[in-house]
Amino acid sequence: MRRIIKTDSAIVLLRLALGWLFLYAGLTKVVDPSWTSKGFLEHANTFSGFYGWLASPNVLPVIDLLSQWGLTIIGAVLILGILVRFSSYLGALMMILFYFPALTFPYVGEHSFIVDEHIIYVAAFLVLASMSSNHMWSLAGLFKSRMKG
Repeated sequence: MRRIIKTDSAIVLLRLALGWLFLYAGLTKVVDPSWTSKGFLEHANTFSGFYGWLASPNVLPVIDLLSQWGLTIIGAVLILGILVRFSSYLGALMMILFYFPALTFPYVGEHSFIVDEHIIYVAAFLVLASMSSNHMWSLAGLFKSRMKG
């Protein structure tokens, strides 16, 4: 049986798709001066003490900055193809942290049972981290080829 899409091409598509998803999510938060994670954190169903602490006035500005720019930077570096493995682990960590507030075990939100989109993103990031595509359609690949030549 012939493979329609090669593994390397699929990994590049995954990297670019996750990169775009994160870049867009981050930029929409960066350009919206009224955006804050306060409501999301204050209404956490799981680990409410921890997430409530993150929503406290002294910590919230840091959390908002990390959320906005973390999403944006992870998205940008994935699209550019630099630090893919490292940013994939950070993306997976962010998605785990976004997963728990909506979890009322075993339900997540209104329509999911244990697994929701955050868990799918975690799995995708872990696949990306394990099969890094730094060498294809990326700045890292461009620099690597220039260093050899």
